[in-house]
Amino acid sequence: MADGCLLRVRGLEVSYGDLPAVRGVSLEVEADEVIALVGSNGAGKTTTLRTISGILRPRAGWIEFRGRRIEGSKPADIVAMGLAHVPEGRQLFPTMTVQENLEMGARTPAAKAARPRTMARIFELFPRLRERRMQLAGTLSGGEQQMLAIGRGLMSLPALLMLDEPSLGLAPVLVKTIFDIIAEINRQGTAILLVEQNVSRALGLCRRGYVLENGAIALVGASQELLGNAHMRQAYLGL
Repeated sequence: MADGCLLRVRGLEVSYGDLPAVRGVSLEVEADEVIALVGSNGAGKTTTLRTISGILRPRAGWIEFRGRRIEGSKPADIVAMGLAHVPEGRQLFPTMTVQENLEMGARTPAAKAARPRTMARIFELFPRLRERRMQLAGTLSGGEQQMLAIGRGLMSLPALLMLDEPSLGLAPVLVKTIFDIIAEINRQGTAILLVEQNVSRALGLCRRGYVLENGAIALVGASQELLGNAHMRQAYLGL
């Protein structure tokens, strides 16, 4: 970790049965970065995150987090190392309260010990969650559920937070709010790996980006370079 690299992925290959989903993906996230992983539906973005977080096993390649190889590790062990994954679709516990959902995010001894302090931080980031702390998660609006999903991820005290489509299904005003909060989470010291179909928003937030097409990395570069790329402008920005 002396070089500041938090996450390294090299030559990742993932298949569903005989169907290749991710082909030779390599990427890096440094300790202070927000990195975007963008691409169209079915490009392999979610599969990449699910493999990094231990839900899926790669057929080839390796994943290193904080200087340790983690491919093949259990998801709970990866969370305990400091890597949290906020999945697409939020996957909350709808019959549990906001507070109970947040508490479920703090499973390791260190996270449990820090629960009061971490929850106070989350309520500062998301005042609406404080107002609704005793409300059932299933009765929240879509935007509030997304806030809760991110908050639950933060309860594990991650060094790296992976977010899968945090703006999906949200009104534009809420999208801006969510992206502002993601930027603040990063300013407070958490690295972010962001999967997002809203390419202009994602690259506007990030320092660097990776573009996935058909399971493989098609483009890599600084955000402004990608936003100015002719293929990107035509394929993803409608320009």
